[in-house]
Amino acid sequence: MPALEFAVDTHKHNPLDLIEQIVEGNDWTFDRRSDQELAVQVPGTWCDYSLYFAWNDEIEAMHFTCAFDMRVPQERRTPVYELLARVNEKLWLGHFGMWDDEGLPMFRHVLPMRAANGPTMSQMEDIVETALYECERFYPAFQYVIWGGRTADDAVAAAMVDTVGEA
Repeated sequence: MPALEFAVDTHKHNPLDLIEQIVEGNDWTFDRRSDQELAVQVPGTWCDYSLYFAWNDEIEAMHFTCAFDMRVPQERRTPVYELLARVNEKLWLGHFGMWDDEGLPMFRHVLPMRAANGPTMSQMEDIVETALYECERFYPAFQYVIWGGRTADDAVAAAMVDTVGEA
């Protein structure tokens, strides 16, 4: 039986190239800072979201954040940390955290790609769509806790209510 021969593409594809295609296709404002960084502004229902993608060649992983356009005052951080714990229980992909220096809530996810030629367009679309969906879904919960003085449990309950119809 003859041995099969095939060429293996050892060139790693930069996932930021795919993200850039998604961004351009949606006509979002972006800044490709380098081969390792891409920053994007995306309009949402509640606010504009700041997406940041960082590609690390050494560990072959892409780090992604989607930050809200809001700041958490120091006196509301403890209830927001409680909210983060409640919200993260509801997620399948990624998690919410807060950049403590700025009090900036954000959705975060890391996509490891070691031994892969890179992600597919569908994978990149899924990451962006999931982040925007979850940010839109839980933005009101953050508002309830930060500005409304509500508890984390009340805020999550309110965010999880499915509305029917239009007002």
